[in-house]
Amino acid sequence: MSDGEILLLGFIAGATILLGLPVGRMRRPAPELRQLLNAAAAGVLLFLLWDVLAHAFEALEEPVEELGEGHGGELGEVLGYGVLFFGGLTVGLMSLIYYEAWMKRRIAATQNLSDGPGAMSAKETSLSGLASWSSARQLALFIAVGIGLHNLAEGLAIGGAAADGNIDLAIVLVIGFGLHNATEGFGITAPLAADGDRPSWPFLLGLGAIAGGPTFLGTLIGQSFSSEPVSIVFLTLAAGSILYVVIQLIGIGIKHRRELLGWGILLGLTAGFITDLVIDAAGG
Repeated sequence: MSDGEILLLGFIAGATILLGLPVGRMRRPAPELRQLLNAAAAGVLLFLLWDVLAHAFEALEEPVEELGEGHGGELGEVLGYGVLFFGGLTVGLMSLIYYEAWMKRRIAATQNLSDGPGAMSAKETSLSGLASWSSARQLALFIAVGIGLHNLAEGLAIGGAAADGNIDLAIVLVIGFGLHNATEGFGITAPLAADGDRPSWPFLLGLGAIAGGPTFLGTLIGQSFSSEPVSIVFLTLAAGSILYVVIQLIGIGIKHRRELLGWGILLGLTAGFITDLVIDAAGG
C-alpha cells in the first residue's frame, strides 16, 4: 500500500467525525431532549476519557512492571514517563480551568466599564474573539480541541503501523477510529443542540476540522516518526481537556432532572463500549 493510500485512510478515519455534526443544527429541541443530549455527550466523553488514559497508562505501566520484576526496567524511564503522564493531565485540565476563570473576570470587568460612570460605548467595550462566544459554543470548541489532541495520537498509531509494514493493523485502526469519531462528532455538537444554539455549517465544519483533521496530520507524521513520549503527552493533554468538559456537562445536567442525566450518561457510555466491541470483533 502506497504512502498516499495510507494518508487517504487517515483522512477517512478523521472525516467520519462529520457524521455526528448535524446534531448541532437541530431546531429548538424539547427541554428533555436537550438534557438527554448533554448527558449522552458526557457519557461518550467519559468512555473516551477511559480509553485515552488506558492507552497512555500502558506506556507508564510497562517499565514499572519491568523494574519490579528485575527485567531491566530503568528508574529514570519510569520517572520520565510519570512526569509526562501526570504533567500532561494537569496541563490539559488546569489550563482550561484557569482560562475559564480569566475569561469570566474579563467579562465582568467589561460589564463594569459599560455600566459605570463615564461608561464606554458598546463598540469600545464589546468582547472580541472567543470571549464573545456563548458558553455552548465555547464548550463545543473545548470538546473539539480535546478530541483533536486524542485523534492526533490515533493518527500517529495509524502511520506508525503502516511504517512498520503492518498494513492489516493500520486498516483495523482506521475502521476502529472511524467508528469512534462518528460518535465523537455527536459529542462536540450536543451542547449546541441542548442550548438551542443553531450554528452555521461553516462553524460546524470548522469544529470538525479541529477535531478530525489531526487524525490525518498524525498519520502523516507517524509514517516517518514514532515516539512513545510524544504520544503520551498528546493523550494526557487530551484526557485533561476531556475531563474538563465532562465536569462542565455533568454540572449542567445535575441542575435539572437527574434521571435524565443518569440515562443519558449510560446511553453515551454504551455507545462507546459497543463501538469498542465492534472493533474487537473485527480483529482490533
